[in-house]
Amino acid sequence: MGYLIVILAAYLMGSSNMAYYLSKLKNVDIRKNGSGNLGASNATVLFGWKAGVAVAVHDAGKALLAVILAKLLFPGLEYAGAAAGVAAVLGHNFPFYLNFKGGKGTASYVGLTLALNWKLALTILVILVLATVITDYIVIGTFSIIVTVPAYMGLFAHNLVLMAIICIASFAIFFKHWENIGRLIRKEEIGLRSTM
Repeated sequence: MGYLIVILAAYLMGSSNMAYYLSKLKNVDIRKNGSGNLGASNATVLFGWKAGVAVAVHDAGKALLAVILAKLLFPGLEYAGAAAGVAAVLGHNFPFYLNFKGGKGTASYVGLTLALNWKLALTILVILVLATVITDYIVIGTFSIIVTVPAYMGLFAHNLVLMAIICIASFAIFFKHWENIGRLIRKEEIGLRSTM
């Protein structure tokens, strides 16, 4: 029952979408403009860098807060924090009030990692930036971190249960980037440098 409460509460927290709220304030449907994605990158394109930063902080923060609260309120549940973080990512990616069409979850995934292991979070941020700069594709940077985190949990932290839980969030993010994969294969994906 404890895990059920954690997952439902964290999912609801994760469903909060700052990009959507901003689009309502500015009377611009973010789902029909730019990339159509309800995340920080599209918010930056449509509303400017300040809006993009606000969305990114919000998206990372809600997952981080979900993990922290779960650990504080359910100290007897070993994996409450991880379950909450993953549920927050799922809430971001698939919010019930937006027909389950939300963002892609990268910032929330970073927030989840930050709450579980801040040193690992700093490492994946470096990996994200380096992989993106080297390949010119943000999606490659994203894939790099969603593989790195569960791999670390299994190979270095020696916690296969934690690895399996985190893999749920990784798969959700991979699924949300399916169109990007197709564009990469067709060599149609827009590179980072081309947007500058």
